[in-house]
Amino acid sequence: MIGRLIALCLLSLSLSSQANSPEPLVPGTEHALTNRAVVHHLYQHHYARKYINDDFSSTVFDSYISSLDPTRSYFTADDIKDFEKDRKNLDDAIKRNELDIAYKIYNRYEQRLVERLTYAVELLKKGTEQFNFKINESIDLDREKAPWAKDTAELDDLWRKRIKSAVLNLKLANKPDKDIKDLLLKRYESQLTRIEQVNSEDAFQTYMNAITASFDPHTQYMSPRNSENFNINMSLSLQGIGAVLRSENENTVVESLVTAGPADKTGLLHPSDKIIGVAQDKDGPIVNVIGWRLDEVVDLIRGPKGSLVRLEVIPGSSKTDESKIIPIVRDEVKLEDRAAQKDIITIKRDGKDFKLGVIDIPAFYADFEGRNANKEDYRSTTRDVSRLINELKAQGIDGLIIDLRNNGGGSLEEVNNLVGLFIDKGPTVQVHYSFGHTQVLEDENPGTLYDGPLMVVTNRLSASASEIFAGAIQDYGRGLIVGSQTFGKGTVQTLIPLFRGQLKVTNAKFYRISGESTQHRGVLPDIAYPEIYDTDKIGESALPEALPWDQIKAADYKTVGDVKPMLSTLRSNHDKRVASNPDFIYLNEQVALLKRLRDETVVSLNIDKRKQEREALEKDRLTMENKRRKAKGMPLLDHMDNTDDEDMEPSENDKNKKDKEPDAQLEESGEIMLDYISLKSAKK
Repeated sequence: MIGRLIALCLLSLSLSSQANSPEPLVPGTEHALTNRAVVHHLYQHHYARKYINDDFSSTVFDSYISSLDPTRSYFTADDIKDFEKDRKNLDDAIKRNELDIAYKIYNRYEQRLVERLTYAVELLKKGTEQFNFKINESIDLDREKAPWAKDTAELDDLWRKRIKSAVLNLKLANKPDKDIKDLLLKRYESQLTRIEQVNSEDAFQTYMNAITASFDPHTQYMSPRNSENFNINMSLSLQGIGAVLRSENENTVVESLVTAGPADKTGLLHPSDKIIGVAQDKDGPIVNVIGWRLDEVVDLIRGPKGSLVRLEVIPGSSKTDESKIIPIVRDEVKLEDRAAQKDIITIKRDGKDFKLGVIDIPAFYADFEGRNANKEDYRSTTRDVSRLINELKAQGIDGLIIDLRNNGGGSLEEVNNLVGLFIDKGPTVQVHYSFGHTQVLEDENPGTLYDGPLMVVTNRLSASASEIFAGAIQDYGRGLIVGSQTFGKGTVQTLIPLFRGQLKVTNAKFYRISGESTQHRGVLPDIAYPEIYDTDKIGESALPEALPWDQIKAADYKTVGDVKPMLSTLRSNHDKRVASNPDFIYLNEQVALLKRLRDETVVSLNIDKRKQEREALEKDRLTMENKRRKAKGMPLLDHMDNTDDEDMEPSENDKNKKDKEPDAQLEESGEIMLDYISLKSAKK
């Protein structure tokens, strides 16, 4: 560790004195043994039968370099040229349980990291007044495929612009120059301090996960520490804020929210948002977490039930580093909060009121402890939905809508049972295992609880069990699927304990009863709504090395209906309605604006241009919002600060907005349902 302390002491020296490299990390005997165990289980259990050859070596090489330097901000072209000598040698090293190549690359990364952070600190010590915000400079924020820097001088210029951009963003947020300097200095000095804490286990896990990720994105090696905190690392546990996080570049990014969890209830945190700071209580200082490991960020966010945590967040829709503070009260996600709930929407058609039942299912849950204890009132998705359906039938509904938006999945047994409420009996899903066996899950109970008009609403965050349910309803022809393409998570993972840590490995895939996989493609709706989420970043198809979509033999089943002949008319009627629907017009305009902003990755470092861009953006947002309000007879706004939403990401979390405005997507789903009912009646 002496070498690391020397490197940190260099903060007080001028940049002309080259920063010493951290003390090189070396693998231990236990790491070679773990490498052998991981590779063995990948061979034995992973669904994809991949050969560890030169092609695999090349994939691991790219994955490893990308995991270390995804923004191409540390390595130079000469570094990559040096590494390239071993591009086709990693497969042999993996087979021999040798880790020298991996540690050579990791140690070079740490060396470059110290150099870059030292440069940033020394530059900031000169003060923010050194930056000229009147000249025309720009920076490209998307460097995933940028060419590697030719030399240190080119990296210096890149980092100068990065720091200048960070200073400019804080200036535009009206931060004083001294506060800007102190804040950014603390950020980079904190990252330098953390380098001292990196150990050989961290290097090993990074490399092992480059290997596992080359099989598929859901296969993962977990070190002993991360094994102990598995549930926390993946979802912050249910006592916390209720968010699934991942590491991306140097940031902690929100992957999804636990439905009805504390973060979800605020309506302020969204998938793709970057968490850059964490503070405790109302007035605790914000700790900058850029560059921190995921488990360390999780440790800060966790806390006792009822306590307050404040997150500093950069919205995923933003193309700058402008942040906002989101306060969240930690809590447990109670079963009753995640339980299915019912509602009735009334749609007027031809002078008559039609009542449509809506059942919102946030997750496929079951109280297994209560069931095993033979409790008569134990909770489960199927039991709750059965009760709600009976209540809605007693109220004389004309049709039923199952809302699966944002439902990330859950119990496979429950989704099998739930499908059974709507069909007589038959298969619901197929599970095909790595060793070749296909298991067909079936509803074996004859009869249906509800046989009336049925619709399922999905979105991009409907995943896993949700996709199984929607796919089965679509394959049986039992009802309509409306909304947007689902997530595409059609793989099954199992945990394998190792003598050190554990391996989460993909060992099976889900298939619909039609034989089509839900993997990668998800379920395509019969009638599509505008896609709100960025599918390049959210969804299985956005993940590197995701297993492909494919087909197996169809299960033995009989359809109970056929919606296909009606789809042309249903889509035509839908298109006519939404062409003049203020909410859908607004939604389409927001989606188009977001796409434009995502494509504009180069931002100006000229303060006047940036102000003009911000003013133009605010004007566009205000124009769109007031256009919608005018069409709906609502009061107009003077500026966007009057709205409830703090960022411009069009929120599909309408369940948090029921008290504010009707759910436009749900109302249009009701209109489609009435068209469906009318066409079914005419057919009869």
